Amino acid sequence: MPKPLILGISGASGLIYAVRALKYLLEADYHIELVASKAAYLVWQAEQNIRMPPDPDEQEQFWRQQAAVENGGKLNCHRWGNVGANVASGSFRTLGMLVIPCSMSTVAKIAAGLSSDLLERAADVQIKEGGKLVLVPRETPLSLIHLRNLTSLAEVGVKIVPAIPAWYHNPQTIEDLVDFVVARALERLDIDCIPFQRWQG
Repeated sequence: MPKPLILGISGASGLIYAVRALKYLLEADYHIELVASKAAYLVWQAEQNIRMPPDPDEQEQFWRQQAAVENGGKLNCHRWGNVGANVASGSFRTLGMLVIPCSMSTVAKIAAGLSSDLLERAADVQIKEGGKLVLVPRETPLSLIHLRNLTSLAEVGVKIVPAIPAWYHNPQTIEDLVDFVVARALERLDIDCIPFQRWQG
């Protein structure tokens, strides 16, 4: 049975990054264990005027609707405070974890080894188990504190993929710009399921 991928969604602005990542992963038939932080609920309400349901079963339908993928893949959603979930244990085998978008608050807590919710605990497990952890921070400008926290994480093997798109692939839509970032982040997990124009030289 293929190992699942943990998809963490924090309260950073830019939830379109999470939606596009989920879309391509489900279409490619991946098994996703999804954890949205408490702040992510608030951001959805503020940016999209959409209420994310707290119940995990209702969340699955919510995320599939957002990603426009009714079938395909496997999606298991978790309550943000359920620190007893499978993804909170080092014995639960995974492909790794992607946190997209990743707030600077989440970066700071992971860098400090704090586990105040399931997303942070799952990330901490990836680090302690030597698993793959990829963060897509979305913040500007970056303070010295932000940079030091990101450096601390990079020093222990966490991959940092800032939400900074390129233009050499001739993007025509917002989705083209978002997909470039998502593709580059997933590549750090050895996942190649998003077609985009690579640099040809």
